[in-house]
Amino acid sequence: MQQKNMIPVTVLTGFLGAGKTTLLKRILTESHGQRIAVIENEFGEENIDNEILIQSTGEEIIELNNGCICCSVRVDLENTLLDLKARLDSGESNFERVIIETTGVANPGPICQTFFLNDEVAAFYRLDAVITIVDAKHGMDTLTNEIEAQTQVGFADRILISKVDLVSKEEYEDLRHRLVHMNPRAEIMPVNFGEVDLKKILSVSGFNLNEILEIDPEFLKCEDDEHEHDHECGEHCHHDHEHDHDHHHHHDHHHSHHNDAIKAFVYTSDKPFDPVRLDEFLSGLVQVYGPDMYRYKGIIYIKGAPVKFLLQGVHMVLGTNPGQPWGSSKKQSKIVFIGKNLPHDVFTEGLNQCLA
Repeated sequence: MQQKNMIPVTVLTGFLGAGKTTLLKRILTESHGQRIAVIENEFGEENIDNEILIQSTGEEIIELNNGCICCSVRVDLENTLLDLKARLDSGESNFERVIIETTGVANPGPICQTFFLNDEVAAFYRLDAVITIVDAKHGMDTLTNEIEAQTQVGFADRILISKVDLVSKEEYEDLRHRLVHMNPRAEIMPVNFGEVDLKKILSVSGFNLNEILEIDPEFLKCEDDEHEHDHECGEHCHHDHEHDHDHHHHHDHHHSHHNDAIKAFVYTSDKPFDPVRLDEFLSGLVQVYGPDMYRYKGIIYIKGAPVKFLLQGVHMVLGTNPGQPWGSSKKQSKIVFIGKNLPHDVFTEGLNQCLA
């Protein structure tokens, strides 16, 4: 089946009370013209209110009044997805996309891997994005105390910050700064009572191999110093590293630093890779660190290749393929790694050894 005909899937995650159900209700009752199948995995938490349901078509499948359907996961996710596919094939159900709402304490990793490791699922469904909701009021404490909350941030393609009206601008900026350093490739946006542009969260293509590798520029401001030297940059600060010394620069050092287990780092090099050495190193890397490598994505400069090579991975599932010609653009490798307690120096030194 061609990629364009596949059913896109959005994973909606976030810690307890962050506002997942509020957002989901809005999606399900909005007049967006799309028929959506929702898989809920919310054991014991608030479910969709009865007033927006019109009929039950079985223990697991519920029809909603705008043509969407909702089902609770009582069995394995793969079986639920394949059951929905069978209902679609038989004409029992009609939907164009799927949203999976996870339990608040869930690690999104195994859910994401389902779409790459099960051939039958992978042939029919296309994982579009992980959307993570963070509560502005309690987010700092939750991130500090709950590793699962950090994991949800690490996997995200979009991070929605809820309950912004309950915190000061400075508190919001502190939280945003922390989130950027955990995941610089996720777009971060405030959301008020589930009010968000659905196009921003339902058609993200976060798992597509493409040449777009967005990294929040805030992450690049004195990244070297924050992680290695722990000193403030002044007017005489010089590094080989990419920096963005603008008029906002001084503000970054007013943020408190959090020793989060989930962190990101960016590897860059203007030198080309030897393809054989790189392949061997990446294979070994995912074997050793794969369970703690949440999301990694990059553009690779291969010696002698006229095109960019694109890299993307989730845990131990790694994919590369050729992209567009370099043309007049600068030849440079750039890879962002997001994971739990990843040894920055081991990754960097290993990749440097793969340079031609």
